[in-house]
Amino acid sequence: MLKKQWYDYLWIWSIIYFALGFFNILFAWLGMIDFFLPLIFAIFGGNKFFCNNMCGRGQLLNKLGTDLKCSSNHKTPKWMVSKWFRYGFLIFFLTMFSNIIYQTYLVFSGANSLREVVKLFWTFKVPWGWAYTQGTTLDWIAQFSFGFYSLMLTSTLIGIIVMVLFKPRSWCTFCPMGTMTQGICKLKNH
Repeated sequence: MLKKQWYDYLWIWSIIYFALGFFNILFAWLGMIDFFLPLIFAIFGGNKFFCNNMCGRGQLLNKLGTDLKCSSNHKTPKWMVSKWFRYGFLIFFLTMFSNIIYQTYLVFSGANSLREVVKLFWTFKVPWGWAYTQGTTLDWIAQFSFGFYSLMLTSTLIGIIVMVLFKPRSWCTFCPMGTMTQGICKLKNH
């Protein structure tokens, strides 16, 4: 058995992240670490070390699916691994992220007011007002927090659903960050 590294425990980060955001939505900004680090590793390292070893979500899915046996371990469907699906999901994901930025801008500019709501699966509005006290910070900062937490929670729920139905890290086959880092690595190593 291989000796465990410090980063083998980063699955705990995913749990801490969602717990912090549940009680104070402003902690959602910490999720930007999960956006930037994979890209930085790919740009400067030319590899997917972050995705393969340090991704807290991937580790959490593996822990739930393998160690706690919550996965059916069925083979990930070919369509889910296909290039068209991975890039299509990346485009969809970036569109949703762009919408978060746009909604944040609208609050920043005064065109919209702060919406203290988390949207699951980009559709279902879940009131989340207990996690933020009006006036704690600028409304646009809070608006980004609600939107980004929604994105992170939704993508984790998608990961858990596909983990239960298929192999533990099936999410990783079409994860938008993984698709972007793979593209960066291909360009860098070409």
